[in-house]
Amino acid sequence: MAIAPDDIRICLEDHPAREPGPQPMAEPLVQTSLFAFPNYDAMLEAFRAEHRNYVYSRGQNPTVEVLEKKLAALEQGEACKCFASGMAAVSAVIMGLLKAGDHILFVNHTYGPTIQLARHLKRFGIEHDLLLDLSPDDVTRALRPNTRLVWLENPGTMLFRTMDVDAIGDVARAHGALTCIDNSWASPLFQKPIHHGVDIVVHSATKYIGGHSDVVAGAVIATAERMEQIFYRAYLLNGGMLAPFDAWLLLRGIRTLPVRMQQHEVDALRVAEWLRSRPEVGAVHHPAFGEPSRSLTGHSGLFSFELAAGGFDAVRRFIDGLKRFRIGVSWGGVESLVISPNRGSNLAYLDAQRMPHSLVRISIGLEGAEALIEDIESSLRSLSQA
Repeated sequence: MAIAPDDIRICLEDHPAREPGPQPMAEPLVQTSLFAFPNYDAMLEAFRAEHRNYVYSRGQNPTVEVLEKKLAALEQGEACKCFASGMAAVSAVIMGLLKAGDHILFVNHTYGPTIQLARHLKRFGIEHDLLLDLSPDDVTRALRPNTRLVWLENPGTMLFRTMDVDAIGDVARAHGALTCIDNSWASPLFQKPIHHGVDIVVHSATKYIGGHSDVVAGAVIATAERMEQIFYRAYLLNGGMLAPFDAWLLLRGIRTLPVRMQQHEVDALRVAEWLRSRPEVGAVHHPAFGEPSRSLTGHSGLFSFELAAGGFDAVRRFIDGLKRFRIGVSWGGVESLVISPNRGSNLAYLDAQRMPHSLVRISIGLEGAEALIEDIESSLRSLSQA
């Protein structure tokens, strides 16, 4: 899909207007832990609004702030805060906005560590449910009187099923609950949840935003008022700050985000369509082949497929037979990656999650579709001959 020209401008421009004198073409790195003041009164004044002023880089930092403004603009939100990881961002939303007695409804297959965090939060009186039925009516029935947050993934983890974000947002809003969506898969270029009524957006910026597998980071985008609440209740006190150099790496990554996302989309669709034609493949789970979602304007390079025969042993042999795909967690970098949710000892978990035992997830990098197809074909051929 075509990427909006305004998004390309935001990704590329560090300085929106020409200024007198030479200008650096890369954002300067302000690698400092603290900021000194001309007098004591000036420092006391800065303390009164630490979410807006430079006092200590655990709060605000100029390099990180440039990244935050850029991500807020891409997501069409008022404010952004960046974190040391995607899970730090997830934790800040939940801990900053919820209290004992509240309930979270997770809709769709959800990133595993997010659910693990929710389980731990039961110790603090925050409950949760995971809903794998995605219609607005299903969501309505699953809401509790104390549901304060509806957490979405579109598409969902591993099976990449899509939903009607607008309609589910309407259901949550009518109930008095906030909505939060993990938008890491689509990136801000292929889905703008705030435009579709979602209250809060989180990212694992480790993935496509960074794009080079060299930085771990997260981000939250919301209204300025809600972000201030998250800043003081969770971000500042939990200490999950993004280091200035990591922010600088992300700013560099964003410069190539449009061209990378376009290539990921084209190559992933080419590989997915090829897999659909193969007798060794039982099903391909890519949002392009599922229910249309009006909030998605494009597709990234992450999807999954089922081997037609075999369980854990077949999955392991197929993965080990690949040469160009690297075996590893995460996704969104220039290299192609492969993994499976089947670990050989977790079949009951897979059944509870309605996940096939022969599921394989691949992240399509930038090596070229034909080279990756050749690699997959070779491994499938070896699998069928075994």
